[in-house]
Amino acid sequence: MLIVGLTGGIASGKSTAAAMLARKGAIHLNADCLARKAVEQGQPAWEDIVNWLGKDYLQEDGALHRKNIAALVFADEKSRKKLNSIVHPRVRQLFQKKSEDFKRNNPDKIQIWEVPLLFEANMEELVDVTVVVASSRETQVKRLMERDGLSNNEAVQRIQAQLHLEEKIKRADYVLYNDEAETALQKQVDSLWNKFERK
Repeated sequence: MLIVGLTGGIASGKSTAAAMLARKGAIHLNADCLARKAVEQGQPAWEDIVNWLGKDYLQEDGALHRKNIAALVFADEKSRKKLNSIVHPRVRQLFQKKSEDFKRNNPDKIQIWEVPLLFEANMEELVDVTVVVASSRETQVKRLMERDGLSNNEAVQRIQAQLHLEEKIKRADYVLYNDEAETALQKQVDSLWNKFERK
């Protein structure tokens, strides 16, 4: 069984590439989904965040106010590191548990772990190969503004909060470039899948 760590810059097309790989038969595990589970009301990570930030960062139903927390952590590196120190270990545990469950039931399936902060969270040590989805800064900013309704400054701030894309490319085993039409990305994914099946 092959475990593939899929990462890249924000709004680079990671989820699109992961979906393409899933359509080819891979099992797709998504860090953002697991992070949401990790911080659900009553979970240890939720309690740690509430103890740290207070109830001002909760919605009326008790769930974390994700938008307000995002605004805080993308503007302040110290807060971002604090949040990551709470969430990352829990997400890592969930990945390993889910992966083991899938491995028992589907031992021959390729697993795709979609992890935006794969390198930042030192999770590359848990996977067999790493893939970075890369886009130009201009493309990332445009997509973020359209997708999340951010200003240009907010989009740039979020991009700069992550490990520099060039560093991710340097550390990756494979790179998918996603500045053109989706068909161009699909061709790269097809080629990559053929390599994975031969491993």
